[in-house]
Amino acid sequence: FLMRRRQREFGLYNVLGMSKRHIAVLLLYETLLAAAVSLALGLFLGVALSKLAELCLLRLLNGSVSFRMTVPPGTLLSTAGIFGVIFALLYLNSLWRLFRSSTLSLLHSETAGEKPPRANGFLGLLGVALLGTAYYLAVSIQDPIEALALFFVAVILVILATYLLMISGSVLLCRLLQKNKRYYYRPNHFVSVSSMAFRMKRNGAGLASICILATMVLVMLSSTTCLYCGTEDTLRSRYPRELSLETRFDTPEALNEETVAALRRTVADETAESGGELQYVLSRRTAELTAVLSEGCLQLDAAHLPAVSGDDDRMTGGLAYVHILPLADYNHLTGAEKILAEDEVLLYAFRMDYTADTVCLTPGETLTVREQLTEFPVWGVTAASTIPTVTVIVPDLARALRSLITLRTLSGGSPLQLKWTLDFDTGLPEEQQTALLRRLSDEDFLAAYSRAADWSYFDCESRAEERSSYYGMYGSLFFLGIMLSLVFILAAVLMIYYKQVCEGYEDQARFTIMQHVGMCARDIHRSINSQLLTVFYLPLVGAGCHLAFAFPMIRKLLLLFNLNNVRLFALTNLVSFLLFALFYALVYRLTSNAYYAIVSSQTRE
Repeated sequence: FLMRRRQREFGLYNVLGMSKRHIAVLLLYETLLAAAVSLALGLFLGVALSKLAELCLLRLLNGSVSFRMTVPPGTLLSTAGIFGVIFALLYLNSLWRLFRSSTLSLLHSETAGEKPPRANGFLGLLGVALLGTAYYLAVSIQDPIEALALFFVAVILVILATYLLMISGSVLLCRLLQKNKRYYYRPNHFVSVSSMAFRMKRNGAGLASICILATMVLVMLSSTTCLYCGTEDTLRSRYPRELSLETRFDTPEALNEETVAALRRTVADETAESGGELQYVLSRRTAELTAVLSEGCLQLDAAHLPAVSGDDDRMTGGLAYVHILPLADYNHLTGAEKILAEDEVLLYAFRMDYTADTVCLTPGETLTVREQLTEFPVWGVTAASTIPTVTVIVPDLARALRSLITLRTLSGGSPLQLKWTLDFDTGLPEEQQTALLRRLSDEDFLAAYSRAADWSYFDCESRAEERSSYYGMYGSLFFLGIMLSLVFILAAVLMIYYKQVCEGYEDQARFTIMQHVGMCARDIHRSINSQLLTVFYLPLVGAGCHLAFAFPMIRKLLLLFNLNNVRLFALTNLVSFLLFALFYALVYRLTSNAYYAIVSSQTRE
């Protein structure tokens, strides 16, 4: 931006006797001076504000604050080196502009206008096709893993489409406005549309860059804010109660009601010794394994087991986790009073659509789906998993397990896991919950637990223990989102400001001529507002459209972080857009004043 303004100055130096080599030396001194001042101030402010940034990060992470401050010299040197390379590239670019231009062209650089570019219909149609493809990917993808793989593809398509549409579309917009006689032949529109038509190629590229930066700010702020504000929701989805115990068994006979009751009494006794009690208990027995979805139906037999293990390429469907739950535990969890026949099951599909009305759990036995449930409590590992899960409620778990246990022999491994999971609250403060977690993992308790039942694996988790790690991860992402958003906002503001300043100097002579033929200061102000409003809010509208169509895909990506609060995500999107629009309007006000001051300064003189 600044080099474009100095072309005439360099031409004058050349006429007065300075060779281009001398001007190059002058540019070198100027670049070195600017680099020294920028690096000195930048490094000083960076060091001074780094502790503030660290304190903000620790606040987001719920971490302990330390006021000790260290500044590694290597960090300062690497930062100075990076910006030194940037200034070197700026200097080389200045030399390239200087030596490729003649003295005459340098002197007349400010009066040399641009040819009005033609609206390229092919580029416009290509931009529409790319944008339509990106939008279709964003709204059609259902699998979070697939959304993660195609997210950056959609981003590249949106960037290319935005540049194509802004460049060709802005030219077409000027053409349409010029053809509209009622709009074009007015004092506040005639000058603005005419001047825009002669620099729409550069103007469109700048608008597209601002639109992309605005979209990046909105996406980062809305998603990271949603993750951080939804940390408690994610925690409670993964850990529905304060403590969660998982016990696995080797044999179906061990997973019975008597064993479960004995283990529960042992946990209750240990909790009572710590001063708490079992509250809001969630107890369930499950048999968990992986099955093949063949033509929309669960297939779990010897013919499909090679596909489950990945040794068979003949699989016609996808894989799904299967949780087999006894009807008694389901009725206890939900408060329902369902009744099933021996060949009937209830089924709940999570993150998938189950289209069949039968289930094949064992060879030669097909069970009828009496009812496909629309609601079922999903928490823990299931809620955090992105792989589809099918929960099958059977009338008798022991009978189902006797048939399923043969799969271990058929598969040559152990695809079947027999689990009892106990989630409960204690009524204790978080510090005592953590202490109880340690007691439930020590040798004395495990010995008592082994005397109550014959189990093969035991694990205990605590919501209080995991809270710091969740806030650490989501707080870090939120901090990065804020920092990167500030960088992109500053970049957009600088682009808008320098764009307005340069165009103000370019339009200064035009408005002076219009002033001489009768245009008053009020008409100049109206013309400026017309010019800025015609294209200035196009990036904001484009960013809003991009954000709206990106909503479904980003929501799928948030599922990878176990966040499924659609209302919260919609609210953060709306608030982020409104705040950014308010800031954008403020920038418009400031830059329009700068533009007006430039184009009207010569007239006042």
